[in-house]
Amino acid sequence: MMQVLSIQSRATTKESPLSGKLIVLTGPSGVGKGTLMRSLLQRHPELYYSVSATTRAPRPGEIDGKNYYFISRSKFEQLLAQGEFLESAEFAGNYYGTPREAVLNQVQSGQLVVLEIELEGARQVRTSFPEALSIFILPPSFEELENRIRGRGQDSEEAIARRLQRAKEEIQAADEFDLQIVNDDFETALNAIEAALFG
Repeated sequence: MMQVLSIQSRATTKESPLSGKLIVLTGPSGVGKGTLMRSLLQRHPELYYSVSATTRAPRPGEIDGKNYYFISRSKFEQLLAQGEFLESAEFAGNYYGTPREAVLNQVQSGQLVVLEIELEGARQVRTSFPEALSIFILPPSFEELENRIRGRGQDSEEAIARRLQRAKEEIQAADEFDLQIVNDDFETALNAIEAALFG
């Protein structure tokens, strides 16, 4: 039986009758959330990874239904209006959202469910799911974050400037979350996430 680190929620809502656990991983763009998540899932295939829907175009190598559900803006807005998302946010001109039903079903069936989402969405999940374990991934420094974003080589100078400005604001929100983990040494950061989940 898996032991899950029990973190006292700041909210005083009554516990919902869930037997699983929801884990939210967030942090600024370029901090390495996606890479940490991929390694975590390779090491722990028993985790349920919730695939988000997005209106952005797939990046090279991304697969529909595995990395994201790539859908049109009109379809996203329709699902949003029907209350089909646990959380949703607009980021860099595109919508992102977590399908509600799949997540709730998995948590209720006793699964550890992991979400890798943007800050705005993570805040929404904390509000509706105060018992979720929330983890904020921090860069070792802002300079290092800028290097990582530039190193991707897939954004215009204007897009990079927007991402960096947004990252600055997001980093200030780190203390709203249960845990802050600095992604300086990849293996150390990954081990810290594992300790929080299975400790």
